[in-house]
Amino acid sequence: MKRALYIILFLVWYLISLLPLWILYGMSDFLYIIAYGLWGYRKKLVRKHLAECFPEKSEDERRKIEREYYHWFCDYIVETLKLLTISKDNIKRRIRFENTDRVKRSFDEGRNVALYLGHYCNWEWVSSIPLHFEDYQDKVFFGQIYHKLENEAMDQVFLKLRGRMGAVSIPMAETLRKVVDIRRQKKHWIIGFIADQVPMWNNIHLWLDFLHHDTPVFTGAERISRKFDSDVYYIDVRRERRGYYVARFVLMAEHASNSAESELTLEYFRLLEKSIRRQPAFYLWTHNRWKRTHEEYNIRYDAETGRVDMGDLEEIKRRKGIV
Repeated sequence: MKRALYIILFLVWYLISLLPLWILYGMSDFLYIIAYGLWGYRKKLVRKHLAECFPEKSEDERRKIEREYYHWFCDYIVETLKLLTISKDNIKRRIRFENTDRVKRSFDEGRNVALYLGHYCNWEWVSSIPLHFEDYQDKVFFGQIYHKLENEAMDQVFLKLRGRMGAVSIPMAETLRKVVDIRRQKKHWIIGFIADQVPMWNNIHLWLDFLHHDTPVFTGAERISRKFDSDVYYIDVRRERRGYYVARFVLMAEHASNSAESELTLEYFRLLEKSIRRQPAFYLWTHNRWKRTHEEYNIRYDAETGRVDMGDLEEIKRRKGIV
């Protein structure tokens, strides 16, 4: 049954993906009318996020960002559909990478590369990075960390499209084991970490200020970068116009092991916020990024054991005598 569902989903996705982008963008315009005008998909959440993240902007300015966001979000959907069949030459024209020579220097000097990126602009198209390092295909492993989707058929389709340009998807829980395996093969690696995910309660390692929010973060990317003394880059993406992006490799640290604890994580979120403030419509505002609060974390945290209770919140409050 699961295999049949995957085949059906793949065929439908594949056939839609064969359409030229100008038709897909027409579909995106229609989808915008439905998602924003008729359905109002997560509109309350988006408005809440924009009001809290940009209190200095007027209501009219935030509404403009809101409309631009939904237009872009619908474009992101059809652009992701297109990734299943888009040609390598076409995607190389549509997302250009700047400062690649600096990354190549990291490889030439014998170091691995960790890439920080966020849910900003089209992060799926960033998987085309291997196309810009053709001379390093035999010497470097190109990977990207991902969270497995609950729907197995959809997960398999996403693995297929994310790997079309040569990048290998690595489940988050297998990251360390995979990196060690790559080192045994005497290869260098370049691995992308989408580091603005919402961590589970027991994976919250740090709280920091991000877009006027006390934000919980997972520091796994930093720990791996420091452990293997990699060079660390942030991918600063901007949208030039519809269907065209520019991604620049910004060096955050050379020899990550020399960086102080939390330094890389703090710098990443500073750079990501800078990108968002430059073009605020292209962040994933429909994602409930701040659903975990510091107040609830403190209730769940047990100072004696150093562990976080993942159980029912009301039961935890009852045991601790919290009204």
